Amino acid sequence: MAGVLFEDIFDVKDVDPDGKKFDRVSRLKCESESFKMDLIIDINTQIYPIQLGDKFRMVIATGLHEDGVPDDGEYDPSDAAPSRADSFEYVMYGKVYRIEGDDSGSEQGSRLAAYVSFGGLLMRLQGDANNLHDFEMDSYVYLFMKKLAF
Repeated sequence: MAGVLFEDIFDVKDVDPDGKKFDRVSRLKCESESFKMDLIIDINTQIYPIQLGDKFRMVIATGLHEDGVPDDGEYDPSDAAPSRADSFEYVMYGKVYRIEGDDSGSEQGSRLAAYVSFGGLLMRLQGDANNLHDFEMDSYVYLFMKKLAF
């Protein structure tokens, strides 16, 4: 798929590990199945309830359109054109504000962490640098989620 930066299935391993800070938001700690990435993400659980043990598919992409055509970041609900969001239950739009590498000094097994803010809901995706090489500082991304039945 054009414009996709990352895609995997995640297992929710912990919910609000440091205690609940906000009524409508939970912080999830998750682990991916295929790439063994670590994910910490804030989710508005009032509109998208998610619990310990749930599995979800997550895609991070640069645009809403499957063909990879960039958009201006403004959602127009009257636009009848098909969108990548049509296949998902929860969508957020945010900005990559930090990319960190490990300081081990070795190339083999190097890890990166990409940090994204979705209007104050934060995400950290951390793991093998090969899986995060397309993330760029100050770029805007869409996050798409859909729970999986298992």
